[in-house]
Amino acid sequence: MKEGEDFYFNEDGLMVFTKAYHLKRGYCCKNKCKHCPWNFGKKTSDKPADR
Repeated sequence: MKEGEDFYFNEDGLMVFTKAYHLKRGYCCKNKCKHCPWNFGKKTSDKPADR
C-alpha cells in the first residue's frame, strides 16, 4: 500500500482508504467507507426516477 494513493491520514490521525484502494481490493466490505466506489451506505436522492 502506498500513502497518498491507497490511503491517507485525516485530521484526527485515522487512516482513510481511497477509492483507488477499494477498487484494487475488488469488493465492498459494507462498512460505509468514506470513498466507497459502490456507494454503500450513501444517501440516495428522494427524487423519483426519470421515466
